[in-house]
Amino acid sequence: MAIENRQDGKVKKRKHGKEGPEAPASKKVKPVSSKSVPKGVDKSRLQKQRKQSNYKKPDAGNEKQQPLTKKERRLHAKELTEVRKQKRKRHYTLEQELAHLWEKMRQHDIAKEERSRLVTEALKKMKGKISEIASSHVSSRVLQTCIKYCSQAEKDEVFGELQPHLLNLASSTYAVHLVKKLLDTASKKQLAAFISSLHGHVASHLRHMVGSVVIEHVYQLANATQKQELLMELYSTELQLFKDLVSTKESRLVDVISKLGLQKSLVIRHMSLVIQPILEKGIVDHSIIHRMLVEYFSIADKSSARDVLQQLSGPLLVRMIHTRDGSQVGMLCIKHGSAKERKKIIKGMKGHIGKIANDQYGSLVLVCVVSVVDDTKLVTKIVMREVQTILKELVLDKNGRRPLLQLLHPNCARYLSPSDFAALNSSIPSLCGKDALEADSRAESADANELGDKKADTEMAEVEHDEDGNPDEVDHSINGGKKDPLIRRRELLVNSGLAEGLVDVCIENAGELIASNFGKEVVYEVATGGADGILHPTLDDKINSLHEAIAALAAQPKSEDTKEEHVLENFHSSRTIRKLIVDCPSFAVTLWEKALKGKCRTWAQGHSSKVITAFLESSDSKVCELAKKELQPLINEAIIKQPEAKIAKQ
Repeated sequence: MAIENRQDGKVKKRKHGKEGPEAPASKKVKPVSSKSVPKGVDKSRLQKQRKQSNYKKPDAGNEKQQPLTKKERRLHAKELTEVRKQKRKRHYTLEQELAHLWEKMRQHDIAKEERSRLVTEALKKMKGKISEIASSHVSSRVLQTCIKYCSQAEKDEVFGELQPHLLNLASSTYAVHLVKKLLDTASKKQLAAFISSLHGHVASHLRHMVGSVVIEHVYQLANATQKQELLMELYSTELQLFKDLVSTKESRLVDVISKLGLQKSLVIRHMSLVIQPILEKGIVDHSIIHRMLVEYFSIADKSSARDVLQQLSGPLLVRMIHTRDGSQVGMLCIKHGSAKERKKIIKGMKGHIGKIANDQYGSLVLVCVVSVVDDTKLVTKIVMREVQTILKELVLDKNGRRPLLQLLHPNCARYLSPSDFAALNSSIPSLCGKDALEADSRAESADANELGDKKADTEMAEVEHDEDGNPDEVDHSINGGKKDPLIRRRELLVNSGLAEGLVDVCIENAGELIASNFGKEVVYEVATGGADGILHPTLDDKINSLHEAIAALAAQPKSEDTKEEHVLENFHSSRTIRKLIVDCPSFAVTLWEKALKGKCRTWAQGHSSKVITAFLESSDSKVCELAKKELQPLINEAIIKQPEAKIAKQ
């Protein structure tokens, strides 16, 4: 029995240990095949990898499946996408139908009646669901096209359905374009209703990248009263709650505070809370924000004004100077900024000088830069070098010539309007003294009425077309900068090489520039050597070459066959040459010797007669003596008139 038990024990050990033939059939381990899992490999992990790689065990009974072609895989993926969209989008089928109609209605060669039918059909399909699908990428485009081509009754119906939801749609990436389209076509009553719905939401929308676009669009469409209503919400909590406190007469924030007795510190705090998030997000392209900043600077204390100046100094400011108020903010930052802040502003302009110079308001900022900034090396490196590459374009442009004329003849009333001088002389009250405060009040009074600006521009145009072209000179010095203005001008104009390049452009394009409405002024200033003789004696030889180039044009024979007017018969060039004869004796001598000597009778009629009589108006006696002998017979024969100044002298 013991032997048997011992044998049984051995058998038991064999069961738990090595496999043997004596083990029961049910407990036997299957023989290891060549395809079994190797030692040390995780079986579950291997199975997972096989599933991921579409692993299939070979089955002798099943045939191998053919792999899908590239086209079949693409179609299958498209079907799956369509299914997902149908589950995700509630109005997916409707959007597909609208897209199909849109493809037809937006064609250019479609008949007007057919388009109207398609638009009406699309609006019927959308009725009652417009507010739900307006934020969709596709549906918003369809709605914009429908608004463009539908009847007024249909527009009113769409506006009425969307009116309760316009505030939410104004912050939607796609619906914002639809809202702008609706406002463009809205009646005065509808626009007023939308502006009323904005009450209490102006500041929050201005802080939103998309919503701010709608506020700016409304601001541009609004009248003066509505603009004031939108701005008042940004000034104070009281004005935000009670919009009827202020009339349109109090357009300036200073007047509003004094009338209502508001605490200036509370107004500054409220405006700071509105302005800071806007500047941090970089939402500075809108004119309503520029107006708010101008008003903020008018009341801000020293530390608050400095904080905003520091935030604006840099590339951010370049995006603001395309509007009237934005350019004023830019000039305030340049005038009151530290040397470090000015450096950031000018560096931010790099690569944009041409665009800034050709802009109506941006050109004034460049005028301020060349008049105020003392770091002439920096201005030369960034501004002047870029200006030199586009000199001809700037000379022929109404706005582009302004910085050049400011260097040649600074603060001239012939080239800058009263409103321009008011903007250039504006300042921040808390950062300057009494004199600057008076200049600032003059600037604000000039800015209060836009009609005054238009009137000033009209006066400017009259000055440009005036026969004499010599308005009474008024002192309009621009405050700012510690360097002597004459030294600053010489460093920027002559030492930088800009003047030499400018004279070369005038010589090469003398005929084109002197006959143009705007280029003639630059030619005149260069030919006379600039104010204070800034171009003498450095560029005397080149200026003489310019005189000879103009004289050569005048010496060309008079011909009736040519389509181009002769330089002495053209309105603009004849007036410019006349001014040069009166103001520049060296030019008068060159012109007489090379072009007019012995030919005065030929040019005694028309615009050219003014050129001839100008020799008798010159203050230089030598110039008068040159022409007197030849012109006296023409005066005696009453072919030309003797100048009134000469008659008064005699």
